Amino acid sequence: MSYLDASDMTGGYGAADILHGCTLRVEKGQIAVIVGPNGAGKSTAMKAVFGMLRLRGGSVKLDGEDITALSPQDRVKKGMGFVPQVNNVFPTMSVEENLEMGAFIRTDDFRDTIEQVYELFPILRDKRHQNAGELSGGQRQQVAVGRALMTKPKLLMLDEPTAGVSPIVMDELFDRIIEVARTGISILMVEQNARQALEIADMGYVLAQGANKYTDTGAALMADPDVRRTFLGG
Repeated sequence: MSYLDASDMTGGYGAADILHGCTLRVEKGQIAVIVGPNGAGKSTAMKAVFGMLRLRGGSVKLDGEDITALSPQDRVKKGMGFVPQVNNVFPTMSVEENLEMGAFIRTDDFRDTIEQVYELFPILRDKRHQNAGELSGGQRQQVAVGRALMTKPKLLMLDEPTAGVSPIVMDELFDRIIEVARTGISILMVEQNARQALEIADMGYVLAQGANKYTDTGAALMADPDVRRTFLGG
């Protein structure tokens, strides 16, 4: 049984369906990557898993529990963390205040978790008193991921975490994502940089028109000539 089992998801906005029987599964401590062309439904699939999109068909289970009817807030309490692509930091608050906001559902002492985030992202310790809006794009992404980690999620979902950052920053973010997965946290990630993302992925899902086109390990998808030609530029 997969830790996340989102099966046969069908739904969209208004009357039109964007997802057509889409299935995503992630094991404990695995990195699963969703790739595909623009308009394939990648971010929509992520929102459906997080409860931001009402499904007309299918189900979402987390650690064996059906959470299809739960709100995003209740899914956070069940162990989901979500980092959206845009508007994912409080720009007029300091880095440390952003991290503290991430602990809003916790009643215990969360200072140890802040320390763990600083160990993962040392630059954030240096800039902890600086407003998040003054940071570079890559540093803001680190704040956003750090804030999601403050909820102590068991599944961390990232919607295009490397959008708009330089190749060097992208490699660094991917290294940190690998470190997060090594702690036992499952990762589900939508990524435009398909080739680089599949290189670190345990599982890969190639979507086209809201449905699964290819599903395999990251290495197998990288080696598939059809996938390489159609989605990875040869």
